[in-house]
Amino acid sequence: MPTPLEVDCKTVQAKRDQSETFLFVDCREADEYLVAHISGTLLLPMSELADRIAELEPHKTDEIIVHCHHGGRSLRVVNWLRQQGFANATNMAGGIDHWSQTIDPTIPRY
Repeated sequence: MPTPLEVDCKTVQAKRDQSETFLFVDCREADEYLVAHISGTLLLPMSELADRIAELEPHKTDEIIVHCHHGGRSLRVVNWLRQQGFANATNMAGGIDHWSQTIDPTIPRY
């Protein structure tokens, strides 16, 4: 079964609750990460992705879930990653903004 292009926040949280193994990538910029972030994510800004792609190579066949603020940037990142051969890259629809509304209200909205 192919990896879905997008999953919702509740699906991601369920994977975390069940201790499923996946790489959780935050593709926002460092200043956004300082304002709000989800624990356990790897900060890999979209602006640095092409230069830092080697960091993801060990995860080429692993599930990678990418998020941003609302889901637009991360969807672009996921599409790019899939073009680079990361077939199991998935976007977290709604981003950290939706996460703070549905999963963890202690994460500030901005």
